[in-house]
This record gives sequence, C-alpha cells and structure tokens, in this order.
Amino acid sequence: MAERLTSEPEATGVAAGPAADLAAGMAAGVSPDHIMQVALGFMPAKTLLSAVELGLFTTLADPKLSAGGLTGEALCVELDLHPRCNPDFVDSLAALGMLEREGSGPTALYRNTPASARFLDANSPDYIGGFLLMSNERLYPFWGRLTEGLRTGKAQNEIATVGKPLFESLYADPERMGLFLEGMSGISRSRFMALAEHYDFSRHACLCDVGGALGLLALTVAERFPRLEAMTADIDVVTPHARRKIEEAGLADQVQAVTVDMFTDPLPHCDVMTMSMILHDWNLEKKRQLIAKAFDALEPGGAFIAIDHMIDDDRRQNVAGLMLSLTMLIETGDGFDYTAADFFNWCEAAGFRRGEVIPLGGGSAAAVAYKPE
Repeated sequence: MAERLTSEPEATGVAAGPAADLAAGMAAGVSPDHIMQVALGFMPAKTLLSAVELGLFTTLADPKLSAGGLTGEALCVELDLHPRCNPDFVDSLAALGMLEREGSGPTALYRNTPASARFLDANSPDYIGGFLLMSNERLYPFWGRLTEGLRTGKAQNEIATVGKPLFESLYADPERMGLFLEGMSGISRSRFMALAEHYDFSRHACLCDVGGALGLLALTVAERFPRLEAMTADIDVVTPHARRKIEEAGLADQVQAVTVDMFTDPLPHCDVMTMSMILHDWNLEKKRQLIAKAFDALEPGGAFIAIDHMIDDDRRQNVAGLMLSLTMLIETGDGFDYTAADFFNWCEAAGFRRGEVIPLGGGSAAAVAYKPE
C-alpha cells in the first residue's frame, strides 16, 4: 500500500517542524519581520536611488509638465521608461512616502511630497540628490563587497577595482569630483545650519574649516556671523570650486579659499577650527596627527570642532554612525567613526580640555574641545 502523504505532523500530541516552531515563536511575540525588513532594505533604497538618477522628482516639480501631478503612464513617457514599470515603480515610491498619489488606477496622479519637493528636486536650493547620485554610483555597488572587506580589512572601492585610492580616483575625474563635492555639500547643509544656530561663533574672530570642500560650512557660519573672518582650506584641485561658490554667495570680502594639504602643510592659524566628516576618513594615527596639528594652529583659548556621525558612547543606538563606520571600512580600509568619548580622549592627549557635544540631527553631532588659555 502506498504511504499516505500528509503535511500534518504525526499525532504525537506535540507540534513539530519549522512551521510549528515559527508559529510558536510568533505566539510568544517573536517575529521575523524586523529581520526581513533589514535584510531586504536594499530594495527600497535602490528604488529611491533609481528615481533620483532618473530625475523623477525634478520632473514632477516642473510646473510646465506637472502642475497638478502626472499619471504613471505620463511619467514613463517623460522619463523614457518601459511601460512595465507602471504602476509598480510609482506606487512603490508612494508607499515609501516619497510621492503623494491622488486616486487609483490608470488615472491616478502622482506628486512630490513636501520633503521630496524640497530635497529631491535638482532645482531646489536644499537639494540633497547629489549625495544620493554619488551613493547610487559608488556606495551601492561597493557595499556589495562588504563581506570581502570584513574578511580582509581592505578598502573595497576604487582601490579594489582600479587600483587607485579613494580621493585620487575621485579627483582625477572632474565630473566625478563635482558629483562628490556637491553630494557632500547637499547632506551637510542642514547640520552646518544647526551648528551655526547652536554654537556661538561671535566669541571668535577667525574660523578655518579644514577639508572644507566647496566652502559651505565657512559660508553658512559667515552669513550668520558677519564679523567673523572665515577660511575654507582644501587641496589645490578643490580650491577653484570653493572660490566660485564664495563669489556666487557674494561673501568674498569675508570668506577666502586657501590651498592646504592637511597632512603635509601647517594648518592656518585661527581661533576656531572645524573638520566636518574628516577625522572618520583616517586611522587612529592620522586622527591623532590632525588633532595635534589643530592644537598647534589654534590661538590660546581657541576651539576645535569635529563634526561626524558620532557613535553613542555605549555603541547601541546610533545606527547611522555605525553604518558610516562600516562605509569607512569599504572606502578606506582603516578609517572609522568614533564616539564622543573617543574624541575627547584623543584631544586631551594632544593638550585640549574637554568641551561639549552639540547634536546636529540625523545622527550627526559636533564635538567641541578647547585649547587652554
């Protein structure tokens, strides 16, 4: 007689098998939902990154095209997309909170949300899409090599694919350099505004932002504190771009761009020095070197301000900081993010006295150390 096939466990009085174990766990309040959400997080991320790459949000912000919104079909036409993506692509963006949708079916209209209109329209002054474009082009594929980085401790970016270090590779291509610099400015604008609001720069006469890229920090602080003289310092290929931004802002009388190699040149003398997303690029030895150089350059009583995604001291809460530290593994191999306690310990060893931590939003913070009088 053929054996009877059944999906039910044998009548032993005890549930058995993976399905039963899962059911028991869920009954006890344990669910795989969070695991799956984290594991598949690349899906919504790439959906958003592709939308930015395609210029979807900028298209929806164009009043000539989208005064009252566009249908999914019209968006496909404008963006030159295959009809298969409609409505899945636009409905996914709506479900993720990146678009608003009015109605349903083929006549549904899609519009930007207030946030996507402000931050993802390329014509908005608060556009952060440059960073997302850079993430799409660089970070997304490089993160696919994380396992190799964890095994080897070596960078998995351009140095692994074309044999050149991060900045050498980025800055050798003017287009990629521009994308990187604009991207970093885009995500930094809000934190620089928060710093200018919560730290009293009026106590200082001269600011120097080391590794200042396009000069956004110096410009942001200078606008709020018109008596402050400011410098943005970076390598020679970056300086012309910073000078152009300073001219565009009409602040050439207050802000200057200077060429400095932070490791080989003395840092400019000032009484407040900032480094935004600089220290995390480097290993401990170079972090200590930069902190010591900042101490030497500052006037007595001066302040050294480091802006990074400070990991909380207990290393349990700031997921953004921890993820960025893994990004530094991918990007540099030995660079890493750090806690405020780490920062103050390094600064005290260089001669600074412990200062304060100013939260800037989005997991980032400014740690302030003071040079004794």
